[in-house]
Amino acid sequence: MSEATLKDALTRLGHAMVALEDAVSSRIEREGDYVEAEAEVQRMNADRARLAGELDKSEARAERLEDANKEVSRRLVTAMETIRAVLDR
Repeated sequence: MSEATLKDALTRLGHAMVALEDAVSSRIEREGDYVEAEAEVQRMNADRARLAGELDKSEARAERLEDANKEVSRRLVTAMETIRAVLDR
């Protein structure tokens, strides 16, 4: 093998090593981005679960308040009817 051929082979090997290092760096960066995105998705899922729980509690409270409102309204109607009956006598 001639010296020129050896130099060409070493140059190509050097270029190939640089390309490989660039590819590895790029892959590591993409995987880092993936890990960060996965962590963000997990945080969002935890927030969603927490918000869903709070929504369920709020809906249950709203139902209880609606039931209480209906009971108060029923009692007011009964009280008004009783007062009318007394006034009519």
